[in-house]
Amino acid sequence: MSQFLRRWGWRTAGLVVTAIGLYVVTPALVSLLGAWPELRTIRPAWFVLLFLLEAGSFVAVWGLVRITLPDTSWFVAGTSQLAGNAASRVLPGGGATGGVVQATMLVRAGLPGPPVARSLGSIGLLTTAVLLALPVFTIPAVIIRPPPARQLQLGLVVSLVVGVAIVLLGLALLHWDGFVHALGRIAGRAAHLVRRRIPVAEVERGVVEQRDHVAAAFRGRWTRSLSLAAANRMLDYSALVAALYAVGAQVRPSMVLLAYVISMALALVPITPGGLGFVEAGLTTVLVLAGVSTDEAILATLIYRLFSFWLPVPIGALAWAGFRLHGPAFPRPTDEPSADGPGYR
Repeated sequence: MSQFLRRWGWRTAGLVVTAIGLYVVTPALVSLLGAWPELRTIRPAWFVLLFLLEAGSFVAVWGLVRITLPDTSWFVAGTSQLAGNAASRVLPGGGATGGVVQATMLVRAGLPGPPVARSLGSIGLLTTAVLLALPVFTIPAVIIRPPPARQLQLGLVVSLVVGVAIVLLGLALLHWDGFVHALGRIAGRAAHLVRRRIPVAEVERGVVEQRDHVAAAFRGRWTRSLSLAAANRMLDYSALVAALYAVGAQVRPSMVLLAYVISMALALVPITPGGLGFVEAGLTTVLVLAGVSTDEAILATLIYRLFSFWLPVPIGALAWAGFRLHGPAFPRPTDEPSADGPGYR
């Protein structure tokens, strides 16, 4: 009986959590679909701007791939990342599946498996670190309460300021060992409070090792790498700002940054691919709490997700097809890595 409970208990709990989650997010998706006809009211220039911002966000990741794998062409770096990103949003396994797709395409292009695995692992660590750093800048921005943004384009200034701050923080982490050890101890104490069996020293050592791994991968090009990683996130945030401005919303850029950070956290929910439904529900709710009207919040979320989530899926499929048709004609190596890299953003 106990074996039966151990085998099926967690599965049953998972199904219950999934059912509750879908019940909660379904109304958000229905509202979003209901706002689809309202896209006709948006000036086409805004769609062009959002496309360019999201394209810049993706190109920044391609630049990171070419830094860690210098022999990679822009074509191979771009098509592999686009295909991996699309796979992470439609296939089970999410980011892990996307990383495998991207790594496999890079190996098929003739790159050795171990360097590909190290490259994608390092890029994944760097982009995740930038995402984790965003709350550090979000909280002070919300507390300081800058003037209300009747000109929401101030959000683009916020994006630039936060991007520069991320680069400076990253350089400090790369060069200041004492700072890294202090952060590791803080993380270790926090983890120890949650689970007493986790030693503080072990967490600290893990943080330092991760830093050393990233530092070795981007050695000699740290500033450029950090700038690209910051651009990847902040251009995506700027797309959300542009979507809000397109619908005529009036909200402080700091609150938009808070909404963005929450949406990125919800995207990690493993119940649906890419946090589908959870991101829409959370982002709309936070924007409404920030003072955006419900209709504007729903329409802005629809526009933002259209360019950041849905449009990259067919583009990724075309990238995969283009790689298969016109990619480098290298023989397929036998050491294909199984990497959990940045096939997703």
